[in-house]
Amino acid sequence: MGALLRDAFGAVDGLRGDVRPGGDGSGDHLWWRTAAWDRTAAGRVLLVGHHDTVFPPGTFEGWRVDGDLARGPGVLDMKGGIAVVYTALAALADAGALASLPVAFVSVADEEVGSPDSRPLLEEIARGAACALVFEAGRAGDAIITRRKGTGGLTVEVHGRAAHAGNHHADGINAIWALARFVDAAQRQTDYDRGVTVNVGVIAGGTSRNTVPARAECGVDLRFVRAEDGRDVVDRLRAIAGEIAADTGARFDVRGGVRRPPLERTPESVALYERYARAARASGLGDAECDLIGGGSDANTISALGVPCIDGLGPRGAGFHTHDEYIELSSLPLRTEALLRFLLDG
Repeated sequence: MGALLRDAFGAVDGLRGDVRPGGDGSGDHLWWRTAAWDRTAAGRVLLVGHHDTVFPPGTFEGWRVDGDLARGPGVLDMKGGIAVVYTALAALADAGALASLPVAFVSVADEEVGSPDSRPLLEEIARGAACALVFEAGRAGDAIITRRKGTGGLTVEVHGRAAHAGNHHADGINAIWALARFVDAAQRQTDYDRGVTVNVGVIAGGTSRNTVPARAECGVDLRFVRAEDGRDVVDRLRAIAGEIAADTGARFDVRGGVRRPPLERTPESVALYERYARAARASGLGDAECDLIGGGSDANTISALGVPCIDGLGPRGAGFHTHDEYIELSSLPLRTEALLRFLLDG
């Protein structure tokens, strides 16, 4: 996919491209910018996408069109958004209007796993932008995303002491019991009024029924609306692990923390939303502001730098992360027109 993008965007007159080699199993991260982006810091517009998908290679293949629906792996999340950006920039180049616009496009190869490898590049580029538009899939009614929850994750590994459950029960330290106490306390940190959720989604431990288990492990998902709540819940869970360790004699190894800060609604992001909404209306799209989204994206990372950012500007569709994923082809030209209006009327 990265090679296809390099060829396609590399052929757009007026774009200069760079490749940031991926590490830790990631593909390469790609970005292009105009001469005007390099020449001036004023009014820079950053367009953002990703070319990885959640599907392992060979999970399912193929591309087909059923009437107005195009189906295929990652077509919604988010090859459709990349198509919108490419078509708009190519049209501007054909009209001789691209080189004078301070525009850049970055597409990363690890967004679906939280952008751990590409984050330094995203932050480096975004710090020079006046605003950022992210082309994750469009939402119902073409609603524009101004808020996303922050995300975090912990891996909690507990080390006890093995013993025969019949002959030497008192000599053991039951790692599963210690972890069970942690799981109960962790789940109780959920606070719907504050928008904080804690979900222990994976758990494992023990070797046999008649052995006091020496090891147990769980995976914890964290979501939060405010950055300070994310930090607070991580600190509280680490403290809980320490309290249980002191009480049981088990050793806790807690890894992880906040992965993505929240995309928070600010006066600057509202102004950006209103500017894009005008372009959307003029293009025949809906212009409502989307309800809070529970999942994160690269918009979260960019927003945390103080750069106004909106999201969900890709084509309409449904079936995120499933074999039924599709986009509505009729929404592609509308989204492309909205982007063109935004860039030219800004």
